[in-house]
Amino acid sequence: MAEESKWKPPGDQDEDEEEVDETAYKTVKDAVLFVIEVSSSMLKPPPPTDSKKPDTDSPTSAALKCAYALMQQRIISNPNDMMGVLLYGTEKSKFNGEDEATGNFSYPHCYLLTDLDIPAAEDVKALKTLVEDEDEFKKLVVPSKESVSMANVLFCANQIFTTKAPNFSSRRLFIVTDNDDPHANEKAAKSSAAVRAKDLYDLGVLIELFPISRPNQDFDKRKFYDDIVYNQISTDPEAPAPISGPTKTSSTGDGISLLTSLLSNINSKAVVRRALFSNLPLEIGPGFKISVKGFIIFKRQEPKRSCYVYLAGEKAQIATGVTTKLAADTARTVDKVEIKKAYKFGGEQILFTPEEITSIRNFGDPCIRILGFKPMSMLPFWANLKPATFIYPSEEDYIGSTRVFAALHAKLLSSQKVGITWFIARKNAAPVLAALYPGPETLDENGMQIMSPGLWLIPLPYADDIRQNPEVMTLIRAPEPLIDRMREVIQQLQLPKAKYDWSKYPNPALQWHYRILQAMALEEDLPEQPEDKTVPRYRQIDKRAGDYVLEWGRELQRQHEVWLKDNSSTG
Repeated sequence: MAEESKWKPPGDQDEDEEEVDETAYKTVKDAVLFVIEVSSSMLKPPPPTDSKKPDTDSPTSAALKCAYALMQQRIISNPNDMMGVLLYGTEKSKFNGEDEATGNFSYPHCYLLTDLDIPAAEDVKALKTLVEDEDEFKKLVVPSKESVSMANVLFCANQIFTTKAPNFSSRRLFIVTDNDDPHANEKAAKSSAAVRAKDLYDLGVLIELFPISRPNQDFDKRKFYDDIVYNQISTDPEAPAPISGPTKTSSTGDGISLLTSLLSNINSKAVVRRALFSNLPLEIGPGFKISVKGFIIFKRQEPKRSCYVYLAGEKAQIATGVTTKLAADTARTVDKVEIKKAYKFGGEQILFTPEEITSIRNFGDPCIRILGFKPMSMLPFWANLKPATFIYPSEEDYIGSTRVFAALHAKLLSSQKVGITWFIARKNAAPVLAALYPGPETLDENGMQIMSPGLWLIPLPYADDIRQNPEVMTLIRAPEPLIDRMREVIQQLQLPKAKYDWSKYPNPALQWHYRILQAMALEEDLPEQPEDKTVPRYRQIDKRAGDYVLEWGRELQRQHEVWLKDNSSTG
């Protein structure tokens, strides 16, 4: 009988050097429900400004465009995830299976625009029509004259998650509103909403708030939403990490679009945390262990292939690949038991049994074992061989791991020390020596957390990994006048706040790939050229530093003439 296995294209096969234990991983499904308020203030466009690119979208319109943009991304990058849009505060009401003619609605003034489901091309087209057709938008998005109970809105969301995504490991509710106190004088309504929010958290649903500050009035979460939104981290190591932060309106004239701000915030919550390992023992000393989880914080995003499609038939079909191994000389089918692994040594093939291969690769159970400590100054920058792994404590295997982890982190940080560890990430993985580096908490200018405090595992190079330095030729050092001219050029080309903001520069190749797929799926015209924000702004560079560059060129010519004169006289 022929051996059949799931087919993988060239380059997708797992490497023999490391067998990954697939039982430690699972497919993460994420369900996101947008809950967007419709009110007179949310439909009010921003005041006119002197900005070159003024904002014209109202908060509700911007939120719908944000949902549309996110749906466009996820229909390709996360094809198994669910997404829905619920409007509340509308004059019209709509929910699953309810007849508008009778007027009996379970959730009045709640309009289920897009049901929670895996987005299809038709859903994206319908949402696109709404955000681009102003008449259709005004016809549907009419604010209600009656107030809406937030308890009713949250219970409606509860019903949607319960019926549509009961078994999803990650379920999130995105609330977009500018009303920081919807029940100002109603204690009973506030209490009822808090109970409904607790029901959602008990169900495993994380509530994320996108507060929109009104002109001359900041959004105060303490009035109502501190009892609705909990600062809770999901127990699922693969679940998206909650990152809360205020969303400002563009009335300040800073040129930052409300839509861009919303998209930036929501995209930061849309990326799934990739767990490299879960509940791995961290051995601080003999018999002294705690439990930790490891996350891949930095990982290059590449075009992801979700399936293969057969196009030769009458209609497109998802292809299921099968691999059959054949003998090279006779073309007969080769069974799995006939295949043996070998390594070439001295011109001969040295055969190994599967048991011998397993024994050779076995360096012990997965663990992180601290061998000792060294000063931070002894860890050079070039020793960072591979991307570091961020580790965080877990209480699942060892109670008290969080307190011990926090004490270790604080001591390493105060003493400016790093731990040297023996690190085996998972079963059959090759062991590495890694530095245990304490990372402090990082905050932005608004006091919001960018990076959590924790420990980083930095793989260290072995002697075999360090190559010989290239031969250094005799270099000619630039004279001081030339360096001074170049310093002036560099000073004119500083980035804002002297920092590189990675969020402003999406990968142009990746975005172009998704844009082509999107156009094909939605039957749109193919774009002519990609949007590349990494292309330098040559006009701005010339305006700010053009004269200084010319002056540097003239100084270079003068110094070159001096150098030629000095060397000719020396010769």
